[in-house]
Amino acid sequence: MARDYYEVLGVDRTIDAAGLKSAYRKLAMEHHPDRNGGSEASMAKFKELSEAYTVLSDDQKRAAYDRYGHAGVNGGGGGGQQGFHDVNDIFSQVFGDAFGDVFGGRRQSNGPRRGSDLRYDLEITLEQAYRGAEVEIAVPTTATCETCDGSGAKPGAKASTCSTCNGAGRVRQANGFFQMERTCPSCGGQGQRLAPADVCGSCHGHGQVRKTRKLSLKIPAGVDEGSRIRLSGEGDAGTRGGPRGDLYVFLAVTPHDLFERDNLDLLCTVPVPMTVAALGGDIEAPCLTSTACDGECRAPVQVPAGAQTGKTIRIRGKGMPHLNGRQRGDLVVELFVETPTDLTARQKELMQELAASFGDSQNPRNSSFAGKAKRFWADILGAEDDARTSRENAQ
Repeated sequence: MARDYYEVLGVDRTIDAAGLKSAYRKLAMEHHPDRNGGSEASMAKFKELSEAYTVLSDDQKRAAYDRYGHAGVNGGGGGGQQGFHDVNDIFSQVFGDAFGDVFGGRRQSNGPRRGSDLRYDLEITLEQAYRGAEVEIAVPTTATCETCDGSGAKPGAKASTCSTCNGAGRVRQANGFFQMERTCPSCGGQGQRLAPADVCGSCHGHGQVRKTRKLSLKIPAGVDEGSRIRLSGEGDAGTRGGPRGDLYVFLAVTPHDLFERDNLDLLCTVPVPMTVAALGGDIEAPCLTSTACDGECRAPVQVPAGAQTGKTIRIRGKGMPHLNGRQRGDLVVELFVETPTDLTARQKELMQELAASFGDSQNPRNSSFAGKAKRFWADILGAEDDARTSRENAQ
């Protein structure tokens, strides 16, 4: 079973990029096989370190690993496929090309290479997040050139072995005690070169072309802002027969006119007529349903007599579904008591009569506030009197 990548590098899960790189540099220098007699144990440790750094140093891969573990970046239990030549590339990237291959480690650059992973940002509605949806997305990717089948050469033409590196894709240079290795400057690491007249006209020798691919994406019910969906093998095409990379779709949920989401709960503010708030009664609140609204997208709400603005009423099971379970949140209705406007003369007269009939017990908050205000003012006046008396005594 693959070890946790953070544990491999001996770092905390909150470490930043600079700290991560520093930890890898220290351990990679310590365990590089060329510093340990080429032992199998040091080679295995060095591969493990480089595999962990490869994932955690990439923001997208790290996010996928943090959420799904090894399955999120390798399709299951750890890498295990990364060769020693590839990890020397990582070493070179961290220490610099001039020093990265100082310990050797020949690499064949012209072999199959996996395509790059891609990120696609998709905005969905709250209704789609609630019910789930299947949408079509158009993703710009690289694809293997159909004209040359990825070779970069015209049909019938063949590349010749690079004379500078003899097909290795790398050149070595002795520099005192150290043995330095760099990408071949003549063939760019391919190990082969094409004559200008033999270059494929469709891809200009790259073996790949840019193409927009239309993909069907299934969005599960219960996704939230920042959720990620991995589509294996839907990233950029590999080179020289290598597999495609993966596509990571990052979801953003459009703000809703009526609802705010709080984990699995949905919050909704509903206006209530003053008379209903005073006497109590039934109102309706909007709600989401598992299917398209057919007139049932509303939930009954019982308003208790004497309800005040800000009172919340919880309706069980009317919130968001759980992404990976049967649990469902609640609909939390917040009441907003509306005061009537544009009263007629008769309505104003009736309101005045009604106000005159109210006692303190019928306005408990006003009575409580008035008592606190009186004590506040009394304390201020008392402090002013004490200060005045002190000044007079001092004179």
